[in-house]
Amino acid sequence: MNDISVAIADDHQLVRAGFASLLDAEPGISVRVQASGGEELLEKLAATPVDVVLMDIRMPDGDGLWATEAIAADPALGHVRVVLVTTFGLDEYIVRAVRAGASGFLLKDTEPVDLIRAVRVVAEGEALLSPEVTKYLLSRMSLGLRAEPTKHLDVLTQREREVLALVGQGLSNDEIAVQLVLSPLTAKTHVSRIMSKVAARDRVHLVVLAYESGLVSPGWLREQ
Repeated sequence: MNDISVAIADDHQLVRAGFASLLDAEPGISVRVQASGGEELLEKLAATPVDVVLMDIRMPDGDGLWATEAIAADPALGHVRVVLVTTFGLDEYIVRAVRAGASGFLLKDTEPVDLIRAVRVVAEGEALLSPEVTKYLLSRMSLGLRAEPTKHLDVLTQREREVLALVGQGLSNDEIAVQLVLSPLTAKTHVSRIMSKVAARDRVHLVVLAYESGLVSPGWLREQ
């Protein structure tokens, strides 16, 4: 099995060096690219594509949100997964980051073990958000619920909507299989078909769709 190749984009050299040292020490992970800004990152990715990008938001020469959008829009980089690693206090960027195509959003004070786990998780096509970011994201989504909650779900079958609702509640494929009395393979197939139909890059975008469409709502709203 090939190593998970990683790019690190941050304008602080010490941060890049710290992340690179941490990740290169892990078996199965190899840092191939380092960049101090978005434009430099995209130039290097064109020559050296990677599996996962760890990226700060605030950078000169193309910020992290711009670079995430550019990666998501480039078919040649369609397999690249982006995890934004930044400081808290940038709440206004979280929703845009997820919409732009980020597969994960972590805080810079995240424990090293969680950073390594994030790389492995998103490389497998899953999504990862820190608990603080998830709570904030869902609260924002709850404020943005649309008047026609099922309008954007017309392409899905009733069973696929049920599966999407469970994805939105954070259930894994195995947990969905138990909940709907399906085989794990069938649950995985449903999730894959939903992602294809709604053009979602990964699971986190299915979660966003579930909340934006009103298919599910945060627990604290249901309790009101």
